[in-house]
Amino acid sequence: MPRTPWIVGVSGASGTPYAAAVLRALLDAGESVDLVVSRASRLTLLDETGISFRDAHWQTDLREWLSRGADGKPDTFSVDIDAVRHWSAGDLAAGPSSGSYPTKGMLIVPASTASVAGVALGLSKDLLQRAASVTLKEDRKLIVAVRETPLNGQTLRHLVTLDDAGATVVPASPAFYAGATHIQDLVDFVAGRVLDAAGVPHRLYRRWQGELGGGAHRDG
Repeated sequence: MPRTPWIVGVSGASGTPYAAAVLRALLDAGESVDLVVSRASRLTLLDETGISFRDAHWQTDLREWLSRGADGKPDTFSVDIDAVRHWSAGDLAAGPSSGSYPTKGMLIVPASTASVAGVALGLSKDLLQRAASVTLKEDRKLIVAVRETPLNGQTLRHLVTLDDAGATVVPASPAFYAGATHIQDLVDFVAGRVLDAAGVPHRLYRRWQGELGGGAHRDG
């Protein structure tokens, strides 16, 4: 069978644990991944985790990143990254820059307001934005996990433009009905909703069953 990956674009918004959770879940589901880490997101990743993501050492850096929990503890997860292909954000001749390159769609996690604006306006200033524009023109799934607050009118208009173009906007808004007891639970809820929008099966959070109190934790 030909390789048909999901593109995962990581932009410069705060929220690199969301991206890590999505990547782990895609790999756990047996999916192939084409990874694009923007230049701005590398600064955020360094700030949030202390990890420098380098093109020449991306496999080592990715393993270290995905092995960490949302609380920053190393070696929390064991991850096989053999199904990941990395493309430099500045490589506008990369596979995902063309509509003839087969993919299942694209997830931008987290999505900064700058990346939202770039995709909405069709700027294609880097591979992340170009791949998103290609995803839209080829009528493939584009999920945008925007992570910003508050949202001003300009960003809201850009998000409406993306919705009108066929993208799915998934705000990075954790819920509490699933009985979260750890920061990883809140991160996994958002990651799970992103994967729900993509139609990828997962077991990242407890789904609502129509019974009140199911998420409550009581002592004793």
